[in-house]
Amino acid sequence: MKQRSAALAASLLMLPGIFVGTPALAQKAERDSLTYGELIKKTEKGEVQKVELDETEQIAKVYLKGQKPDTPPIQVRLLNQNTELINTLKEQDVDFGQVSSANSRIAVGLLINLMWILPLVALMLLFLRRSTNASNQAMNFGKSRARFQMEAKTGVKFDDVAGVEEAKEELGEVVTFLKQPERFTAVGARIPKGVLLIGPPGTGKTLLAKAIAGEAGVPFFSISGSEFVEMFVGVGASRVRDLFKKAKDNAPCLIFIDEIDAVGRQRGTGIGGGNDEREQTLNQLLTEMDGFEGNTGIIIIAATNRPDVLDAALLRPGRFDRQVIVDAPDLKGRLEILKVHSRNKKIDPSVSLDAIARRTPGFTGADLANLLNEAAILTARRRKEAITILEVDDAVDRVVAGMEGTALVDSKNKRLIAYHEVGHALIGTLLKDHDPVQKVTLIPRGQALGLTWFTPNEEQGLISRSQIIARITATLGGRAAEEIVFGKPEVTTGAGNDLQQVTSMARQMVTRFGMSDLGPLSLENQSSEVFLGRDWMNKSEYSEEIAAKIDSQVREIVNNSYIKAKELLQENRTALERLVDLLADQETIEGELFRQIVAEHNQITDEKLAVPHCAEC
Repeated sequence: MKQRSAALAASLLMLPGIFVGTPALAQKAERDSLTYGELIKKTEKGEVQKVELDETEQIAKVYLKGQKPDTPPIQVRLLNQNTELINTLKEQDVDFGQVSSANSRIAVGLLINLMWILPLVALMLLFLRRSTNASNQAMNFGKSRARFQMEAKTGVKFDDVAGVEEAKEELGEVVTFLKQPERFTAVGARIPKGVLLIGPPGTGKTLLAKAIAGEAGVPFFSISGSEFVEMFVGVGASRVRDLFKKAKDNAPCLIFIDEIDAVGRQRGTGIGGGNDEREQTLNQLLTEMDGFEGNTGIIIIAATNRPDVLDAALLRPGRFDRQVIVDAPDLKGRLEILKVHSRNKKIDPSVSLDAIARRTPGFTGADLANLLNEAAILTARRRKEAITILEVDDAVDRVVAGMEGTALVDSKNKRLIAYHEVGHALIGTLLKDHDPVQKVTLIPRGQALGLTWFTPNEEQGLISRSQIIARITATLGGRAAEEIVFGKPEVTTGAGNDLQQVTSMARQMVTRFGMSDLGPLSLENQSSEVFLGRDWMNKSEYSEEIAAKIDSQVREIVNNSYIKAKELLQENRTALERLVDLLADQETIEGELFRQIVAEHNQITDEKLAVPHCAEC
């Protein structure tokens, strides 16, 4: 590789000489049409009109009489001494003069040299510019990367935030603190230094921070927790110092730190300690928030969905004085969120936002915004004027379960899936403690070949033991239907996800909720440790004997529920077959029609049981 580079460099250096020498070589290669003697003879005969002598190249350019104007001159090689030729030209009164090609050769040589010198100069300037930028970046490496707005123009007000009224009320006082501090200081109240927004993803924590900035009208700094931490030790702490220095210069102001768990995790975690750079950054943040020097007029708003991993020193009063829970909205909150996101969408008058809110329990604000956006996309795709309930239903299915697949063709596999889904829905309808059926469908979505939807009638905060047992039994209804109709050898893998859910629910009943024969004991935490090493070093919270009893209790709960599911399906076999035939034909059964068919079957059964039996018949 080095030899090739050396050869290339030598070729570039030889290039100017080759180009400069090329005209001379070409001229030598050309054959003269006139010799020196012939030129003298033609001059004596008066056939020559004009001669140009180039002593540098030793060439004479001859123009003959009668020659066409566009004909090039004849070139004749001269001698070292051309006295005879000059005297002859004078005697014959021929116009002649001396010209020189030296200047043109110099210009051509200079141009060729510049052809390879200029790229080298440009390359040197490029390296110089990069080195200058690198030095500037090194000087600014410890500067804060927070976005600063003198007047936060986020375009978001409290009116644009719905579904979190309690959080809005708490944060509204922060805005009042900034606008009218005398209202609170007059009675001895102290301005809070920090507000921590806690909640699952998509509930509107960042949106609330934007609303506070838009309402307060004070200087606003926004930054993510990950922007403090770098590979180099000390950079994050330097950025924290620079951020608070700028904030003090613009007080009163707001600082918003999104995803603060990236920099505020517990210190000293993991084997061998934690990341020194991150811990130094956290220490600097703790000092700036409530250290020896105060930071009057600076309110810090932070957001996280992992409060369990934050350092205890960060959560104490004096740093984050207020912890505001931003949870998933209830029915009323979902309705308000839907009203906000439906302002700029054309929705058919027949669509009820209240019905959509009732059908979407557990949806966050981001989920509801995405739901209406998907419905609008489907409306445009179907070339409709406004969003109808059909697009809303399809959008709910898409958001929850995924994209719609190709419908199944009539086959044994289709009927098997129909039995599986009807088994879920029929058990859920027969058990009084289970949520009502919303829809049963054989149209594939995502990874599922068929789906059964259940929608609760009301918001559920606490769940009773009977409700959990009902959910376990209904979840096992699909496998129970397969076994009853096709037999044990023909059961499929379709219940794999169902069995995982059932096992998890039954284990939580035993180990967390005290709903088993082991008594009211909590044997496992809600969430496992997230730090490397704690899973290795922590000892088991119970003995091997208790572990065996836990497994036994889980098996007993699941087996009893499975037996119950098979009994219910055997008792309602006629309804099962009728519903499977209807589902295989229509591919979708709505909840109202499903419950109506089940009720009709139960009424017929009750009437048969009411007829007195005659022993003689």
